[in-house]
Amino acid sequence: MKLRADDRRPLTECHGEWSVPGAWERPDAVVGGRGSGGNDSDSGGIGPGRRHPGSPSRGLPEPVRQRVGVRTTVDRFIPEGVTGSTMAVSFPGATYVKVHFGELALHPGDVVTVADPSGAEVYRYQPATIGDGWADSISGDTALVSVQHSPSAGSSLALESLSRPGVRVDQVTRGFTAAESAARSGQRAESICGGSDDSRNAVCYRSTQPIAYGRSKAVARLLINGAELCTTWRVGPNNRLLTNNHCLATTEEVQSAEVWFDYACVQCDGPETPRTVKTRGNRLLATDATLDFSLFTVDDFAGIERFGFLELDERQPQPGDEVYIPQHPKGVPTVIAMADPQEATGNCAVSDPRYDGYAPDTDVSYLCDTDGGSSGSPVISRRSNKVIALHHFGGCPNSGVRIDLISARIAAML
Repeated sequence: MKLRADDRRPLTECHGEWSVPGAWERPDAVVGGRGSGGNDSDSGGIGPGRRHPGSPSRGLPEPVRQRVGVRTTVDRFIPEGVTGSTMAVSFPGATYVKVHFGELALHPGDVVTVADPSGAEVYRYQPATIGDGWADSISGDTALVSVQHSPSAGSSLALESLSRPGVRVDQVTRGFTAAESAARSGQRAESICGGSDDSRNAVCYRSTQPIAYGRSKAVARLLINGAELCTTWRVGPNNRLLTNNHCLATTEEVQSAEVWFDYACVQCDGPETPRTVKTRGNRLLATDATLDFSLFTVDDFAGIERFGFLELDERQPQPGDEVYIPQHPKGVPTVIAMADPQEATGNCAVSDPRYDGYAPDTDVSYLCDTDGGSSGSPVISRRSNKVIALHHFGGCPNSGVRIDLISARIAAML
């Protein structure tokens, strides 16, 4: 059980300063035992990854989740009773570090703390309630693990029978370094239409498009299995989030996922992203492979409720309807794809409101710029500022599943 998460450490991976994440360090280092990946899709067509069970009816490659990190086996131990001992788990240049506890043999009342070196990002856990053993990720390249022994805890017969009571870290997932990302940057096709990426940091629209900027707050970054990513967003006022089925398809996958809200630059030209709020996925409520959606809940809903929510626009969009897409392409802080020089108006717009997805006529197509990690993003109408599609495919045109079809499946659960 997470006892407290303090203010988050500032990050520096703002749009325009982030290299495309690449494949695993080792071909066999696959989180969750997943097979090899495919080609271009907006959840990242490089390296191993979770693949959708079918192919689009128009013949595009199957989507896979974007890889942003690698899992490593380690063997680090802190003996129980050595109060104040700290274990530093460090990978120079990594964008985040996430530790797994293979052993937590401690007295009742003892607390395990995982923090960054500055103390700005802190998580506290009780041994009996840490679930799958994975701590929340620490932003940056170093995580400090320590044990606070409770003097009043007394002894434990169970612990007395152990030869080495204490805390063992046996696995770590960590984000790729800039060099690793850059080395892989040419290994996938893009979904940037027209030759240049016209999306901008969300904060760039704070004054000129305040409604779009406000809507982007409800969009979050998914870190799945510690090393893969997609985009998700709050749908409706309750504890409900929506993403793609090829991102999250089971409750196990939902519970493996971290959901990062307020992961956004504070200035138009970056670089800082302070106070990122992280929570865990909790329960899968509904999913469908053909419509490529998953509806799920999170653990700490009270902690993210302030970021607002999006509503669904069930009308049939028309060709030329202007749209925008808040998203986390390549895992960068929130950007909004709104401009499109290829359109006469200079704005992103619907190309075909009945485009083929995993079945005929299930999608809406557009030329808004997207990229690996954008899967699960909301496609929002500029007229209603409500969601008309759930983005899932690149290919120029890019496309999202029609929200009226998804709404028919989930409306009673919102």
